[in-house]
Amino acid sequence: MADRGGSDELDEIEAALGFAFADVSLLQQALTHPASGTGAASLERLEFLGDRVLGLALAGMLYRRFPAEAPGDLARRHAALAGGRTLDRVGRSIGLHRHLKTDPRAFARPDDLPSSMVEDALEAVIGAVYLDAGHDAATAVVERFLAPLAAGAPPRDAKSALQEWAQGRGLPLPVYRVTGCEGPDHEPTFAVEVAVEGFPAVESRGASKRAAEFAAAEALLAIVDGGGRL
Repeated sequence: MADRGGSDELDEIEAALGFAFADVSLLQQALTHPASGTGAASLERLEFLGDRVLGLALAGMLYRRFPAEAPGDLARRHAALAGGRTLDRVGRSIGLHRHLKTDPRAFARPDDLPSSMVEDALEAVIGAVYLDAGHDAATAVVERFLAPLAAGAPPRDAKSALQEWAQGRGLPLPVYRVTGCEGPDHEPTFAVEVAVEGFPAVESRGASKRAAEFAAAEALLAIVDGGGRL
């Protein structure tokens, strides 16, 4: 078991998670970004694992909680809860942005960390919990934070809403085009443009092509239909 260096910050995160690590080195690794320059093992492998654990835990939770709901509605709930915006919000509520080890020259304040970094750290923490105590413990952590956000009607994702908006007006489907990619390999930023016939194209950015597409769709909806939530 690793020494609990910086135990106060680890205790704070464990208290927020409602989970105490037997092997605290897993939590330390989950809080180490590849850009930290410390030479320590980074969160990348844990993030890979945690992403899959999160997906399964959410799917099981939604399946049980909404027994009469159609698969499409469950999928929209899943996408919203597993999306970067939600994970960033949860990660910051736990305090991950304050304790994530990254390049100190790149970000003057913890609040300056991009949402993608906080999202990756949260998924890494979920992966760490899974390795430390198994599926049930990881599921409990996921449900602790995401179950309260699952209430209400199934959300409509921006891409679906924009497509429905265009079809409802007899317009061709929206066209998405990647216009650029910048940043290091471990933290890329994609630029995507979306266009609907008769309206100016809108460009947005995201940590993945998918995230950039959703951001672009949301931005165009805000222009053409006041948000497109009909």
